[in-house]
Amino acid sequence: MNNIVLIKGAGDLATGVAHRLFKCGMRVIMTETYRPTVVRRTVSFAEAVYKGSHTVEGVTARLADSAFEAGELLKQKQIPVLIDPGAEQGCRLNPGIIVDAIMAKRNTGTEISAAPIVIGLGPGFTAGVDVHAVVETNRGHHLGRVILSGSAQPDTGIPGAVKGYTWERLLKAPAEGVFVPCVSINSKVKKGDVLGFVDKHPVTAGITGILRGLIKGSVWVRRGMKIGDIDPRGVPEYCYTISDKARAVAGGVLEAVLHLQRDRCQTGDLPGSAG
Repeated sequence: MNNIVLIKGAGDLATGVAHRLFKCGMRVIMTETYRPTVVRRTVSFAEAVYKGSHTVEGVTARLADSAFEAGELLKQKQIPVLIDPGAEQGCRLNPGIIVDAIMAKRNTGTEISAAPIVIGLGPGFTAGVDVHAVVETNRGHHLGRVILSGSAQPDTGIPGAVKGYTWERLLKAPAEGVFVPCVSINSKVKKGDVLGFVDKHPVTAGITGILRGLIKGSVWVRRGMKIGDIDPRGVPEYCYTISDKARAVAGGVLEAVLHLQRDRCQTGDLPGSAG
């Protein structure tokens, strides 16, 4: 089977998946929007859209202008990132595996017929209907579980607790407008500190800790949109390394890929395979 993996989305969970599959020898392509709004930018290959390239834990992703350039980057054993919201360019490379890691909490257009193996992360997908497998993304006992029939747990809307903090550790846009930061990722912050502004409205820290994630400055945001993440544990390393959640989800994706490949090899059902 063609071992090109097309990952839709290049945020922190998608990057954890890309990193795991790349390290296992698969050829990975990622797609993103024109102006990604990821929060954990230091560990998201989406940063390549703004910077041209970005490295996470020794693996580098580079922005590609076309499907042809993406193919050339694959030959150089790098991860190409295409500005390709609909994944049309990425699909021209005939991926054997598609992973929808957009994390939109709904299916934005992924179909089970798009590739020999199609995997969806989190809620919004039904295994056996619009994807071959779903990987659980809710924190808890089933995080990273592979679902071959049915759907993931519904989105609770509650952020995962870190040292007992949930909503308090998130930064939300107080208004609609352009975000202007006053601090950078890995800054030590105290409860009440002003960390930036949206249309002259201050964004303040709800707890004391280290700023683990922050949306890129000059990006237009909606009122209530998540734009930052404070880690109360205060460990700088966590700003620059793949999270435990992303690693668990990545392990689930790898399991799903190997399981589905084995089944298709046993049945001879390898549509769309290529060298």
